[in-house]
Amino acid sequence: MRLRHIEVFQAIRLTGSVSRAAEILRISQPAASKILQHMEMQLGFNLFERIKGRLQLTHEAELLGPEVEKVFRELENVRRLARNLRQHPEGLLRLGCVPSLGLSLLPQAIALSRARQPGVMIDLQTGHTAGLITSLLAREIDIAIVFNPSHHPGIRSVSLGESELVCLSTDPDTSPLTLDNLTTQSQIRLPQDDPLGGLLPSLRDSEITHTDSAIKVQTYYVACALAQAGCGYAIVDALTAQAMLRPGCFIRPVRPRIPFKLAALVHESSTLSKLDHNFIELLQTLGSRLETPPYARALK
Repeated sequence: MRLRHIEVFQAIRLTGSVSRAAEILRISQPAASKILQHMEMQLGFNLFERIKGRLQLTHEAELLGPEVEKVFRELENVRRLARNLRQHPEGLLRLGCVPSLGLSLLPQAIALSRARQPGVMIDLQTGHTAGLITSLLAREIDIAIVFNPSHHPGIRSVSLGESELVCLSTDPDTSPLTLDNLTTQSQIRLPQDDPLGGLLPSLRDSEITHTDSAIKVQTYYVACALAQAGCGYAIVDALTAQAMLRPGCFIRPVRPRIPFKLAALVHESSTLSKLDHNFIELLQTLGSRLETPPYARALK
């Protein structure tokens, strides 16, 4: 099957008509019919049959349809990228990050990148690590910035630095929060399958009392917002804690220290552009300058 075959097949599949497919593709109806006939001759089976004046997919075409849809989506991605590159010859950064890094590290990196190259276009999506890996494998993004990545087939990890878990709450206690105290205070918990939530010991049901029940959330900044409202304490990454620090809230260290890695994920077989490499180097520079958060004090 040729690319033109796929375009004609998809257009007829969507419109149910050769003439309307030809209009969409801006070709004549005889040309569309000829392409369809040539495609069916190469395949050795019919793709459509006419039922009540409308072309319907044959059984073979139904089976072929999902695979053609994948190719067609990839073709649209290529066209969209080509349009972006034409409109922004300086380059395009297709980035993904976990939501928390969208509050802290990424805005700094993007601001510096645009200051150096104002014409660069930024396409940024946020999501959980699993979704970002799916986008990388589908070539929808080129770089994903995440916490504590595990090995995944087809994905290469580039270290950006290290940070740690901290405690955010309205409690002005200046002492470090020890892991032994996790079962006796109101903890706003991240899921155990989360890259950072899995670093903490989980609360057993027997240790949760009616007056001291844990709250479970999916995102770090929601945990911080709940802590700000006095719902308990949130143990999150230091970057999110600093970004979400508000008057009346305090950041405390967790002991023993629980470090984690920051990493940029890329497709293992991708050839990154110079712009991509420069952005990763910029992230590494920022990652190496991560400061210890202002423990045991609130914003004034």
